[in-house]
Amino acid sequence: MTKRKRTITCMLAASLVLSASAEAAAAGTPQQGQAGADSRIAIELDGKPLVPEVPPVLVNGTVLVPIRDVFEPLGAKPAWNGENKTETAAKDGTTLVYRIGEREAQLNGHTLALAVPGQIADGRTLVPLRFVSEALGSEVEWDGAGRTVRIASAFDYDTTIKQSVYLRSKPDAEGNAVKLLPAGSKIHVAREVGAFWLEARTPDALSGYVSAKPKYTDYTSDALAEKQADKLIAYGKTFEGTPYEFGASPDQTNTFDCSSFVKHVFESVLSIELPRVSYDQAKEGKEVGENELRKGDLLFFSSRGLDIGHVGIYAGNNKILHTYSNEKGVHIGEFDGQWRKRFVTARRVF
Repeated sequence: MTKRKRTITCMLAASLVLSASAEAAAAGTPQQGQAGADSRIAIELDGKPLVPEVPPVLVNGTVLVPIRDVFEPLGAKPAWNGENKTETAAKDGTTLVYRIGEREAQLNGHTLALAVPGQIADGRTLVPLRFVSEALGSEVEWDGAGRTVRIASAFDYDTTIKQSVYLRSKPDAEGNAVKLLPAGSKIHVAREVGAFWLEARTPDALSGYVSAKPKYTDYTSDALAEKQADKLIAYGKTFEGTPYEFGASPDQTNTFDCSSFVKHVFESVLSIELPRVSYDQAKEGKEVGENELRKGDLLFFSSRGLDIGHVGIYAGNNKILHTYSNEKGVHIGEFDGQWRKRFVTARRVF
C-alpha cells in the first residue's frame, strides 16, 4: 500500500472509531435523534460555498449530503447501481464502494465501519459527509458556531502552466472556454485523455480540460510521451514518398529536406517550434544516450562534411523516420550501418 493510501485509510479509520454523539459533542454539532433537513448548515470546499441540490440532513449529529454533490467537486467519478443500491467513487487509484443503508463500506477492498448509514431521501442518495470526504483524501472540520462544514481537498497542484491556455468544458479545442489559465498558475492533473488533453482541476475548484501539448504545461509522463510519439510518427508516415529537396521551403509540404520535415511534423502535431536547420535543432531539449532512446527522440548525424548535417526521428524498434535522398524521399529506415557510424547525438524535446 502506498504512503498516500495508508494516510487516507488511517484518516478514515480514526474518524470512524468515534461514535456520532462523541464526535458531535467534541465538535459542537447539534444533537438530533432522527433525520431532518437543515438548510442552515453551510458547506465550503477549499473556502468556496458548496451548494447541494437538497439541504444536508442531520442524523444523530452526523451530516448527510447528496453523494454526487460531494464526489464530483472532490474530483471523484461516481457511479450508481440501482439494482443493489450501491454507489462507487474512484479517484487517483482509490475506490470507495458503499451500499445504501449499510454500516460498512469498502475502501480499496478494506472494510470500514460507518457510525450512521446512508439513506435515500426525496429520490436523492445521501451519505455521511465526513466519511466520503476523508475516504477521498480530504480533511473535514465542523464549525459549530457558524454551522459550517469546511472541506479541504487533498489535491496536489503541482503542474505549472507554461503558456496561457484555456480550461475547456470538454477535451476538444471547440469546447467552451471555462477559464483562461495564465502562465505560472497551477493545476491538478486528474488523468490523461488521449495524447492531447489533460483532465484538470484549478485551486478555485473548477474542473475541465487543458491541452497536453508540451508548450502549455510542464506535465510529463512516460505514458503520455508514448501516445504523443505514436501520433507524431503516424503523421510523419503520411508523407512517405514525398520528394527530397535540399533547402526546401518550410512553408510547403510538396518537398522536404531532413530538417524542414522534422520541423513541420513537430509543429503540426505537438506545436513544438524547432529551428530551421539540423545544427540548431541539435541544441533543443536535452541530450539522451543511445541506450535511452524512445520514440519521438531526434537523432543527429554528421553529413556533407559537417559535424551535424542530418536529422531524423527515432521511430522505435531501431528505426528512423527521415528523408535524405531523391530516390526514397520520406521513409522509415534502419538505424544501423552508416547511420550508426555517423551518429552524433540524440535530443529529447518532449
